[in-house]
Amino acid sequence: MKRILVTGGAGFIGSHTCVCLLESGYEICVIDSLSHSNIKSLYQIKEIFLKKKINIKDKLKFFKGDLIDKEFIDSVFKKSKKENKPINGVIHFAGLKSVSESVLNPLKYWENNVFGSFNLIKTMLENNCTTIVFSSSATVYGNTSDSLIKESSKIQPINPYGSTKCAVENLLNDLFNTKKDEWRIAILRYFNPIGAHPSSLIGENPLQKPNNIFPLIINAAYEQKHLKVFGNDWPTHDGTCIRDYIHIMDLADGHIKALDYLISNNSQLINLNIGTGHGHSVLDLIKTFELINNVKVPFIFSNRRKGDVCKLVANNLRAKRILSWFPNRSIEQMCRDGWNWKMLNPNGF
Repeated sequence: MKRILVTGGAGFIGSHTCVCLLESGYEICVIDSLSHSNIKSLYQIKEIFLKKKINIKDKLKFFKGDLIDKEFIDSVFKKSKKENKPINGVIHFAGLKSVSESVLNPLKYWENNVFGSFNLIKTMLENNCTTIVFSSSATVYGNTSDSLIKESSKIQPINPYGSTKCAVENLLNDLFNTKKDEWRIAILRYFNPIGAHPSSLIGENPLQKPNNIFPLIINAAYEQKHLKVFGNDWPTHDGTCIRDYIHIMDLADGHIKALDYLISNNSQLINLNIGTGHGHSVLDLIKTFELINNVKVPFIFSNRRKGDVCKLVANNLRAKRILSWFPNRSIEQMCRDGWNWKMLNPNGF
């Protein structure tokens, strides 16, 4: 049974991916600083399996710490080796992800996202662990005229968050080019994950003020307080930004497919878009949410935010072809699962 290190595994995307890893027969070690996540998400993962009468106690280990601390990362790899269960691969989620915060505090983002990733990758190399799935982002593309963004589209981030993701991608590319016969690397550029696990036991749980549109919609619906929609003058069908929203479980499944592919094939580096290939505007999303959940989402228009782009929609044909991965869940299911999570967990974890 292979052991996988999941950085940021207590977070939104990380926790859902942990469920899929365990379902696929992997053992996992989770690293998380808990600065933007909650340890209770891991307890809830255990609850998901207990409901299926499956005990995962010995298959999920947690280590609290920060990737900025290289000695901490070293200690996790050493503990696994002492147990004669060395870490076979890494799924790297850990990092800060707010576009607006990155504009205000770029140094914080470069330290956490780039220096932290450097420490992780260096430790991997020192421990002969050369398989990594990296959580990148569609923000590396910036403003583009492409109706559907391909992996070959120009990389031109327009905010510090996107720049840090691009920097880690460049590091992984440089590393692969020096030792092409050793490294197995998947760079997943995903779009806008929303929704929650169908059990409603885990979901998105922002500890700080949320920046992403979906938790803002949920909070507006639940509290009946106005949501700010940033800009109604974008060149789209209704004046609001268009994004490619993907169900969190489809995204998590993409990581498992990428990991399985790397382990089963020869050394290589692949860049893949993980999105549905379909765009929805902010107003489209609000209207769908209202219709599916029979609830009102009050909103007002506000000025555009610095660092935002008009449209980001994936061309996902490469991921479908290489991984045999297909996003199956609809925008309606995303809205339903996300609202169910909120209704059953109004205060989060």
